Amino acid sequence: MGDVRLRPTQKRCMKRVAASFSGNGCMNILILGSARDGHAAHVKKALEEAGAIVDYWDTRLFPTQVKLSWQPDTRVGSLKLSDDRSLKFQEIHSIFWRNFSGVHVPNLKDAEAQNIALNDAMSTLRSLIQACPARWVNSWQAYQFHKEKPLQLAMAQSLGVKIPATLISNDPQQIMDFAIAHEKVIFKPVCGGAHTQFLTLDYLEPSRLKLALSIAPITLQEYIWGTNVRSYVLANSVYTAEIRSSSVDFREDLDAQLIPFLLPDFIQQQCVAIAQAFSLKWTAIDWRVKPNGEYVFLEANPSPMFIHFEQKTGFPITEKLVQLLMATDQTSLAQ
Repeated sequence: MGDVRLRPTQKRCMKRVAASFSGNGCMNILILGSARDGHAAHVKKALEEAGAIVDYWDTRLFPTQVKLSWQPDTRVGSLKLSDDRSLKFQEIHSIFWRNFSGVHVPNLKDAEAQNIALNDAMSTLRSLIQACPARWVNSWQAYQFHKEKPLQLAMAQSLGVKIPATLISNDPQQIMDFAIAHEKVIFKPVCGGAHTQFLTLDYLEPSRLKLALSIAPITLQEYIWGTNVRSYVLANSVYTAEIRSSSVDFREDLDAQLIPFLLPDFIQQQCVAIAQAFSLKWTAIDWRVKPNGEYVFLEANPSPMFIHFEQKTGFPITEKLVQLLMATDQTSLAQ
């Protein structure tokens, strides 16, 4: 991991944030993740510049190194990160969710014992993450809902947001019918984890299609012609840029251009409504804007990458994240 440096303008912003929270005493903030992640290291540096005491919480170190305890009857819990660093749950002000890495249980010769140990470790971790009363940015519930992408789309539509025609299926006939019904179709994993691709005739070859769908279902969507747009939502603040890229999935394009612009008011309101409905204190929402100006919702990410976006646009994403994590009341959150 290389040296993490904040730009001079960011340092000035962090000093301003630090001054606004100077009367709050020591503030313990955790980052769910590790120093190996550049975004986690960046946020840690910014929080420390603002005066917070920051530790990484790498879940892969549980239960071998990290120790967790909780009493359901008293709601008293503690997190022991190392022999010389332990925190009561009530001492943790907030937690920045960067990466959830599951748990690491040593290999056991007895497969049943291995499975029990793994289930016990995961059950403890899931339970205590939800039991910890700190402000989560973002929460376990938000993280889980993001993995239910079909429900995410349905909820967005229930808010009056336009979504693409979509099919989630492992039925070859349903897949064929959907492909015939739309001029151009893309496909991607239901839960995410791989980039979007165009659906070609090769993928629809009957034996290949049958085999693939017997292994896992897939998400199909009508391809929306238009412009890529990403909106970062932090509490009630919305920052948006057009992403000019020739790739079907702009995340693959390192040369994509980012052009800041102001969203129409009603789309800004939809951004905030989506974040609230998805239990997201911050998120990046991806849109496709049709030539007629219609905005089509694609996805809301609970832990988006942002450093490159911030550097190219000048948007104060780091500053707003620090404010979210260090806020002490709802008024501060709304700033």
